[in-house]
Amino acid sequence: MQQASNRQSQGIPARHRVAFAALFAGAALLGCSKPTDASWSGYAEGDYVYVAAPFAGRLVALAAQRGATVQRGAALFTLDADSERAAREEAAAHLASAKAQAANTAKGRRSEEVAVTQAQLEQARAAAALATSELARQQQLFAQGFVSNSRVDDARSAAQSAQARVEELSAALSVAQLPARSDEQRAALATASAAEQALFQARWREQQKQQSAPADARVSETFFRVGEWVAAGQPVVALLPPGATKARFFVPEQELAGISVGQPVSIACDGCGEPIPARIDFIAAQPEYTPPVIYSNAQRSRLVFMVEARPESKHGLRLKPGQPLDVRRAPAAAP
Repeated sequence: MQQASNRQSQGIPARHRVAFAALFAGAALLGCSKPTDASWSGYAEGDYVYVAAPFAGRLVALAAQRGATVQRGAALFTLDADSERAAREEAAAHLASAKAQAANTAKGRRSEEVAVTQAQLEQARAAAALATSELARQQQLFAQGFVSNSRVDDARSAAQSAQARVEELSAALSVAQLPARSDEQRAALATASAAEQALFQARWREQQKQQSAPADARVSETFFRVGEWVAAGQPVVALLPPGATKARFFVPEQELAGISVGQPVSIACDGCGEPIPARIDFIAAQPEYTPPVIYSNAQRSRLVFMVEARPESKHGLRLKPGQPLDVRRAPAAAP
């Protein structure tokens, strides 16, 4: 065999033998070189903020326009709030009434009522003085023998009754000038506090009928038109804040060990210009597109894991949701 091979090589011209040797050497070098990292296919995904009202209502104003950029605090939409406005006014009236009742418990009776009691007391004192004077006169007449003892007893009873009336009205006057009992005051203050909280809730419900932008963002979509009924919690506007765009791509199972959370990657897309730097922030724990059978060597190549990488904030706006992407490992930094 060695002789046959030598004979065959002797039949090949020298210039051809040199070319074949160079070709085989190049193939050998290519087979020994380290393969370059393949790219992973994916797409851009946005973390949208869906703005909704917690209460149902008819859409009366839509300030947000698709594609527009809104600032934090800018009005987005308004729902009909007639019912909530009426509830707020009712709660405000209840609060005013409760506060007035609480203030009333800290006061005595009205000055006019106190004046009536005061006049009655003065009248009773005058009657008591007259009864006392009559008792003294009857006692003097009894001592002279002009009246019987029963007349003296009657005068004494009248004087005692008049004095008791004076004491009664004096006590009534003191009570009229006192505030309500402490328990009644605490109850009135608690009622006023409850009315104040009810007013706060009514105001909050009314305010929720008008929603504003929670952050600077771009209006991605609006889901209703003015005049339509919006259910409670139904999103009306979808916002895409800066930095809320990420790359979602899929890594084959056999390459999963070569990536980790925090690893830098490079994102390329049509029309993006220079590659976009990003870092992996999520690796799915379970594969996708998994056949429902026991894995074989041929089927393992079909297993892919979803991975997400978030670009730096200054590059986030360069990605558009739904845009096809190619993701590679970031090149190693120069020493």
